[in-house]
Amino acid sequence: MTRTREDLDRLGVPSGDPSPAPSSAKRFPDGAQYRIEIPSTEGPGAFRTVLDEARNLGVPVHRVSQGSGIMLLTDSEITEMADLGRANGVEVNLFVGPRATFDVGAQAYAPAGKTLGLSLRGSEQLVYAIEDVRRAVDLGIQSVLVSDIGLLAILGKMKRAGNLPENLILKTSVMMAPANAASARVLEDLGATTINVPSDLTIGQLAAIRSAIDAPIDLYVEAPDNLGGFVRHYEVPEFIRVAAPLYVKLGLRNAPDVYPSGTHVEPTVVRLSRERVRRARLVLDRISQYAPNLRISEFNED
Repeated sequence: MTRTREDLDRLGVPSGDPSPAPSSAKRFPDGAQYRIEIPSTEGPGAFRTVLDEARNLGVPVHRVSQGSGIMLLTDSEITEMADLGRANGVEVNLFVGPRATFDVGAQAYAPAGKTLGLSLRGSEQLVYAIEDVRRAVDLGIQSVLVSDIGLLAILGKMKRAGNLPENLILKTSVMMAPANAASARVLEDLGATTINVPSDLTIGQLAAIRSAIDAPIDLYVEAPDNLGGFVRHYEVPEFIRVAAPLYVKLGLRNAPDVYPSGTHVEPTVVRLSRERVRRARLVLDRISQYAPNLRISEFNED
């Protein structure tokens, strides 16, 4: 294997998962090592609940993300979320709307075709997705969640050409999460500015990915059941040490899948949002107990 490992080293990709894993010297622009993300914040009601519970529990929230899609929010809901984000120093990240599971194709529902689930089918869905992004940007959103590699490439090119804001954050979905350093590098090269990795990576595997990219890593330290249901709270200090800058992302095990969301399930969505903030408090307590030297952003300065 020596020749292959040497080839990888020459290409700037780690030739093995380091053990013991080295500490990351990379940081957020403010010098912090980690931030907190509350996912599945599906509308203004859930966002307000997140903010209220965060104040009650002393949880600094740096980003909320939404999963149902920009297309399932009204203009006024998007504007309200953007306003709440600006007023509270919280990044608002909205998922690009249409995807294979919204379409009429059947393969995304087949056992061997589930990897297609959040990709875009055909040029028409690609057009719809770009329109979704443009609508969100026009309404004040500065961060979008992308799950299709072609869309990521197009949005990256549009940013470089000046057709989208230069500061638009392109966050990649866990549904296209890179499981190795080379794949993560591809996403960053295409324009990803923050990259969601699989929730079941080892410390060494995380360290290898961090060595290959500069973009912040997003990691579910508690994963929804449909992503494996992992509850890895005690490992978070090590995650931060080796993978900084890291968004510590609180999903929720033993919870219903609410996508696509709407007023018909809003009471459930709100309750789940409140519990995700509580889970964040539990994780912050473990960090304080075991690694109080790790630095968290006081607020989102990006």
